Amino acid sequence: MLKQGSALDRYFMVTERGSNFSREIRGGFATFFAMSYIVVLNPLILSGPDSTGATLGFTAVAAVTALVAGVLTILMGAWGRHPFALATGLGVNAFVAVTVARNPGLTWPDMMGLVVLSGITMLILVLTGFRTAVFKAVPEGLKTAIVVGIGLFIALIGLVNAGFVRRIPDVAGTTVPVGLGFDGKLLGWPTAVFVFGLILTIALVVRKVKGAILIGIITSTVLSVILEMTLHIGPSFDGKTSNPQGWSLVAPTFSGWAAPDLSLIGKANPFGAFSDLGFVAATLLAFVILLSIFFDAMGTMVGLANEAGTVDEHGNIPDVDRVLQVDALGAIIGGGASVSSNQIYVEAGAGIGEGARTGIASIVTGLLFLVAMFFTPLINLVPFEAVAPALVVVGFMMVSQVGKIDWQDWGIAIPAFLTFTLMPFTYSIANGLGAGFIAYVLIRTVQGKVKDIHPLMWAVAAAFLLFFAIGPIEAAISM
Repeated sequence: MLKQGSALDRYFMVTERGSNFSREIRGGFATFFAMSYIVVLNPLILSGPDSTGATLGFTAVAAVTALVAGVLTILMGAWGRHPFALATGLGVNAFVAVTVARNPGLTWPDMMGLVVLSGITMLILVLTGFRTAVFKAVPEGLKTAIVVGIGLFIALIGLVNAGFVRRIPDVAGTTVPVGLGFDGKLLGWPTAVFVFGLILTIALVVRKVKGAILIGIITSTVLSVILEMTLHIGPSFDGKTSNPQGWSLVAPTFSGWAAPDLSLIGKANPFGAFSDLGFVAATLLAFVILLSIFFDAMGTMVGLANEAGTVDEHGNIPDVDRVLQVDALGAIIGGGASVSSNQIYVEAGAGIGEGARTGIASIVTGLLFLVAMFFTPLINLVPFEAVAPALVVVGFMMVSQVGKIDWQDWGIAIPAFLTFTLMPFTYSIANGLGAGFIAYVLIRTVQGKVKDIHPLMWAVAAAFLLFFAIGPIEAAISM
């Protein structure tokens, strides 16, 4: 056990942050369970062929996804000293996959090379202090809105992953984009597992039971395995298989272990896209990736740190430079290993909700990812439906901070509202941040309070205007 006052206790500030070793261990496990799905989902997203017909390979992507997540999360814990975990970013990997599919002549190594270049640019911005300065320039009201927005976002992720909330097909007469279950009805055993897990987790949290979130995940997982073994429910990823009432991604089964395929490491080609697409088009793609990883991570970091209570009285995060350095390395290493940019995950909130406050939890999570590299099929034991209740409960905890926003000051209130509504509604942290930052600069200017706007906020707002205008710019270039 970690002794109070020991060198490790002082380095990780365990006692100082009101935590203990057992909490950190539980938090590390909870975070791993909450985000382990990426080892299965990332290969599915990056499964398409490039312009040459080449694919990355499911098993290779799965193994390297686990390896990179493990290494970076351990580094975050040991160097950044915060309970943040990293893995391939869903927004960036989806953008990468779509871009490769839509651009003739672009290969997987070329696209991953752009991710590497974006990461190198990010690291330079961190080392020069620019990224930290931007973080400090954000008004407190907007920082609170980021926490609330991520809370809503993580709750929506949980509800959608569990199939409790589903996208309604695009058919004539459809008036709403999402609905409850199937045609307004909750059907299927996986949904029942989610409801059971949510009720159990809420009850345990209300009763202040130690390990409430982890107990909820493990109990729901055991129930899922029993149901699958007895009823053979089967998977239904996006409802495209013959069993739309099956498990949302994978059925909770285990098929043994396998030696990891690490052949993708070092395959990225940093300058290939410039020769294939031209300088302007390749630079625009790199810029979009850069803005996405720049602000997604900042928003997630602010939300998680506030939930963990590790911010100081001025709203600053201790060791923020170290955290941002590891995050920048996530893009460089993730791109270099051909699994796309790695970034801080909102699902780390599950571990924070379990009591994690230090980097020890991240080290535990990272070690579990390294083990998963050899036991990739083991990930299948924990279906989305077993983890989703934890995300919903943690979302509630984060949204509860909405009362800290000054709703009488419209210069803060309206940007805050746009920030925390657009994050879940557009399924993007960066989109919510962009709308909020632009609105803040605009409204403060209209109010005649230009002096309240930090100079860096002007630069950030301008960058986001360019970010939102990428579509028209690309269209104009291609004409």
